[in-house]
Amino acid sequence: MDHKTYILTSEDETLYIKELLQRRFHFSSRLIRKLKVEGGVFVNEKPARMRQKGRVGDVLRVRFPEESSYFEPEDIPLDVVYEDGDLLVINKQPGLVVHPTKNYQSGTLANALAFLMRQKGDDYKIRFVNRLDRDTSGLILVAKNAHCQKHISDQMDRQEVLKCYKAIVHGIPEEQEGTIDLPIGKDPEHAARRAVLESGYPSVTRYRVLERFAAGPGQGSIPGYALLGLTLETGRTHQIRVHLSHKGWPVVGDELYGALFDYTPENDLMKRQALHAFELELTQPSTGQRISLRASLPEDMEACLRGLKGMGR
Repeated sequence: MDHKTYILTSEDETLYIKELLQRRFHFSSRLIRKLKVEGGVFVNEKPARMRQKGRVGDVLRVRFPEESSYFEPEDIPLDVVYEDGDLLVINKQPGLVVHPTKNYQSGTLANALAFLMRQKGDDYKIRFVNRLDRDTSGLILVAKNAHCQKHISDQMDRQEVLKCYKAIVHGIPEEQEGTIDLPIGKDPEHAARRAVLESGYPSVTRYRVLERFAAGPGQGSIPGYALLGLTLETGRTHQIRVHLSHKGWPVVGDELYGALFDYTPENDLMKRQALHAFELELTQPSTGQRISLRASLPEDMEACLRGLKGMGR
């Protein structure tokens, strides 16, 4: 059972319970109606009415409906970047699938979270607010309750969540920065791929060149490499990989969208796509405060950058 608690101050004495839920917890009208029907609001451990007022020092407690999701707990190391009563942020390692699928029924991030919850004595339904591909590393948001999930999803719809990535790519963009505004849809010729299509969904990616690397001797048609900073304004499946490949700057190590060259030395340095979700900024659903989080580049991408610097000398 998930709970939220708030102790009333002198500023709260003139407010009805319904107003407190809106102002202090930022609950939607829909959630407040649901809590009213299910009897999930208490003042000093007694059922509260929405038109009731409290006093200084009263304890307002909200009890969310009991929910759970069962995944077999597995002891998989996790890098917890941030945690509070509403959400958990993980820096996902590459090679880890987020959620069990037909092909990956164990060894997933969900299994690792189930183990972490058991260790801490927590019990909440695991809700992934964003997803990353198996071989993409970086920050993933986990909501601990339905209110948090909806609040952050609504922020994403309003483009109020900052989502920044770093990628190492083949090729070097001519412009220092720019915007790729091209629609993306399912590739009609390949079930697993997405493609730039006129009939696709609006998709916008902003990029900035952070570092350039010259091609090494004997690399033939390879035009050099670049480290890009990327910001998503939309969140389509494979959006960054599709946009960069379409522009002629495929992500290094990307087997699905990468260009084929006669000689690709970076494959000796990167065993997966060189893409990392390194920054998230969002509004905490209950407090209304902005949270800014970062995750440093993983070692395999750092090693790739060191190798590319060495090859261009």
